[in-house]
Amino acid sequence: MTQRVVFIGAAGEMCRLAIERFAKAEGDWNLTLCDIRPELLEPLTTQLPAGLATVRRLDLYNRENLLEVISGAALVVLGAGPYIRTSEPVIEACLEARVPYLDFDDDVESTTHALSLAGRAKEAGIPLYVGCGASPGMSNVLAVDAANELDTVENIELGWLVGDERPNVGRAVLEHLMHIAAGECLTWENGGPVVHDSYVETGILPMGGGVGDTLLYETAHPEPVTLPRKYPQAKRIRCLGGLDPMPFNGLARGLGLAIQNDKMTVKEAVDYIQEVLHNRFTDVTGLRHGLKGMRGQIKRGEMETGEMITFLAKSTLRRRYRWRGGLVARVTGTRDGIPAVAIRRTPISGPDLYFANSMGGLTGTACAAFMLLALDEAGKRTGSFAPEDWADPQAFYTALERVGTPRDEIVESV
Repeated sequence: MTQRVVFIGAAGEMCRLAIERFAKAEGDWNLTLCDIRPELLEPLTTQLPAGLATVRRLDLYNRENLLEVISGAALVVLGAGPYIRTSEPVIEACLEARVPYLDFDDDVESTTHALSLAGRAKEAGIPLYVGCGASPGMSNVLAVDAANELDTVENIELGWLVGDERPNVGRAVLEHLMHIAAGECLTWENGGPVVHDSYVETGILPMGGGVGDTLLYETAHPEPVTLPRKYPQAKRIRCLGGLDPMPFNGLARGLGLAIQNDKMTVKEAVDYIQEVLHNRFTDVTGLRHGLKGMRGQIKRGEMETGEMITFLAKSTLRRRYRWRGGLVARVTGTRDGIPAVAIRRTPISGPDLYFANSMGGLTGTACAAFMLLALDEAGKRTGSFAPEDWADPQAFYTALERVGTPRDEIVESV
């Protein structure tokens, strides 16, 4: 029986990758690709098998149109962000239409809201799968896989690193970056929830793929909010993230603080970052705040002055850094009564790989794998779920292979 899958925000970089990767899996699918700008989907549809996909114009805030599009679908995938604005109307429509929902939400507020709807989802007889991307998403699965190696869990640290993707970064991604670069960061410490300042505390995690030990920043991500439900005995759960090269982190932090202190609007900050992504530095206000953030890194010993100078020089000369990044989960606890550490991480990264080749590659491919799991288990689950609640690690790794990921690119144990 043909299963109809609806993608909302299909023209976005990550959602487009999710569609491409999902289409590689064996199955009887019919894809409905929706976007506010359907003309952007033409290059994608020409790459897909003939007859697999149809394109629809959709404004997700038009409730009547939204309900008409999703009616009878086997799964609705929301790829339009930022999720703090987009998830609620789509989830509400899915609840009304009794249609399963999946997203790769990386905002704490909307994730918490979606999980609070578990009762309504059960009444509607559907699952709501949230955070099914890279981080959150695969990072949660890596943490569960590592924790399964131990008898007790004391600390969980999840890390993500994203490389130089100039100039192909969408505004929704940049708005999310500004959202986490400053402000409150809900995390888990001393066995309970606490609030830190996002992008202030740091940690060093062993990234794979030859990247090695990398300084990352504590970020306001959903993992420390959802994972304590599975590991309430853990003393600490936190998510650390970062951008490569290192000066990008100072740039983001400087702009985030400018927004927090009412020196810039989110739109102005995103406009400026897009200038930087296109190697332009005409916005003096944005440049001033960005440089202030980078100088703060130097003052705190997070990078050397030469790194900033090299970054600015290469940007002026329109030269990019080779992409490198990935995911890691480090879990500490005990095994047979002895302190132990378990690590799971993506093993290799680079622009020529299938999986860890970009933020879109990681997120879109992971989302496609989660989609397969959700469709495989259709009708078996109702309620609201974060990845650790339902995605078995080995089944997830197999699903990544089903969407085309070479086995040696998926995971390594340390």
